[in-house]
Amino acid sequence: MEKAINAIRQFNDERDWHQFHTPENLAKSIAIEAGELLECFQWSTSYDKAAVCEELADVVNYCIVMADSLNVDLEEIVLEKLEKNRIKYPIEKAKGSAKKYNEL
Repeated sequence: MEKAINAIRQFNDERDWHQFHTPENLAKSIAIEAGELLECFQWSTSYDKAAVCEELADVVNYCIVMADSLNVDLEEIVLEKLEKNRIKYPIEKAKGSAKKYNEL
């Protein structure tokens, strides 16, 4: 992901967009783009994979920018959260189940 992260940084640097990348604005942008991703599935179970990939890329890009603006290591926080989820969703209780951790 380092190549993508550096490319996103360069893209934003060239446009002087960091001034707009407050945590609040980035959280809004992530939610907006996630809504556009969800829209790809509205009213149908079929979808256009290219459109889904475009919207997914937008969500991921904003997440990368937010992690960068907060000066956090995205890989580190993802792995930390995964470890917490391992505890909340032990294999012996969660395997094959869509129940929330407090219902297992």
